[in-house]
Amino acid sequence: MALSIILNGEPRRLDGPVSVRELLAQLGLDPAKIAVERNLEIVPRSAYADVMVDNGDRLEVVHFIGGGNAPAESPPADKPLVIAGRTYSSRLIIGTGKYKTYEENARALEASGAEMVTVAVRRVNLTDPHQPRLVDFIDPKKYTYLPNTAGCFTGEDAVRTLRLAREAGGWTLVKLEVLGDRKTLYPDMIETLRATELLIKEGFQVMVYCSDDPLMAKRLEEAGAAAIMPLAAPIGSGLGLQNPVNIRIIVEEARVPVIVDAGVGTASDAAEAMELGCDAVLMNTAIAEARNPVLMAGAMKHAVEAGRLAYLAGRMPKKRYADPSSPLAGLI
Repeated sequence: MALSIILNGEPRRLDGPVSVRELLAQLGLDPAKIAVERNLEIVPRSAYADVMVDNGDRLEVVHFIGGGNAPAESPPADKPLVIAGRTYSSRLIIGTGKYKTYEENARALEASGAEMVTVAVRRVNLTDPHQPRLVDFIDPKKYTYLPNTAGCFTGEDAVRTLRLAREAGGWTLVKLEVLGDRKTLYPDMIETLRATELLIKEGFQVMVYCSDDPLMAKRLEEAGAAAIMPLAAPIGSGLGLQNPVNIRIIVEEARVPVIVDAGVGTASDAAEAMELGCDAVLMNTAIAEARNPVLMAGAMKHAVEAGRLAYLAGRMPKKRYADPSSPLAGLI
């Protein structure tokens, strides 16, 4: 009578009843070099000849290997940058602080090619209501305004700020940052996670500034964050990527866009972030405090584009010694 079993996860038919030893012989396996589990119970090697394989049995046959084989790496796919359902052609996001004038900010934005700008929410100067306004230089109908919570140190302050931002301009796509202290401006991740959950319940789409902790980044994603924004280095420091290992892990694990935010100092920092596979880079001080902000904005545009292409191309492996580009055979 034919039998149907599951062997190492795959269905298999046997011509008739067999013992475990007979089955191993049919498979060409040496009983001394393997272990057998039958229906979640270990079969002792001494009982192989006595234990019969029955219809419907599930068997696992295992052996030792040298740590596993490295899977072949496939090149990464070039997917578009999509944030909260909207597709962006530029992978550079810039801020609107620290510029000498709004006019300079607008020229830098144009040179950068960015389509999204972060904006802070601040009180109106009632003593001079006719001061220049950001919207007079950067058209919110042309660019995506991303209201942020810069300067907030509690979840309640952040939520309150973004409620006002939504009322002022109707924006629901927002950038959340809840800071832990004034010296490092490092994110308070407990408050950040709590504020993320509060904002999502109120219908906001939240891009979240966070530490470079892969586990916390995953928690934010699971909470419903629209994008994860790990810092490269402290805000405004210009130190560049301090922990590329963690950034790479966050990129590999994330199912939402990963955008390096804070700490970029120059074009090579932006390129490095993109070479790690990040979906975009956000910066403010690196452009605004450059000697020539408009020129630096153009440099950042090209750096982000080059870094993305390098990531898709896949860099050559690093080697300890020289490897000649031209063959040495056939030399005169």
